[in-house]
Amino acid sequence: MNESMVARVVATPAALELIARLRREHGDVMFHQSGGCCDGSAPMCYPCGDFMVGASDVKLGAIGGAPFYMSESQFEYWAHTQLIIDVVPGAGGMFSLEGRTGLRFLTRSRLYTDEEIAWLARHPVEAAA
Repeated sequence: MNESMVARVVATPAALELIARLRREHGDVMFHQSGGCCDGSAPMCYPCGDFMVGASDVKLGAIGGAPFYMSESQFEYWAHTQLIIDVVPGAGGMFSLEGRTGLRFLTRSRLYTDEEIAWLARHPVEAAA
């Protein structure tokens, strides 16, 4: 297995296209996986600097050049799955940048293989702050 092959978060081509559009319109952006409050459990996209990540957040990686964060407690629940960020028609979260595009980001997931879990155990997530 190639040491660089396991990603904790990836994006579909449609999601990458929307991220590129949002970056053209808003500059650098970042994601935080919502934990289920106001906008449900959705990947939220913000201009960099508009959402403050904290010591209880972890960085899962980046999609489309945008860093992707999640709370550490939520990560413990999702650690066995790869997050796949996709786009579907509909209204986005009211605080998320895609809200007025007629599209919304959606998190799908897949279980890691035993080999991938072993690799990930050797490569822990980074604390956000």
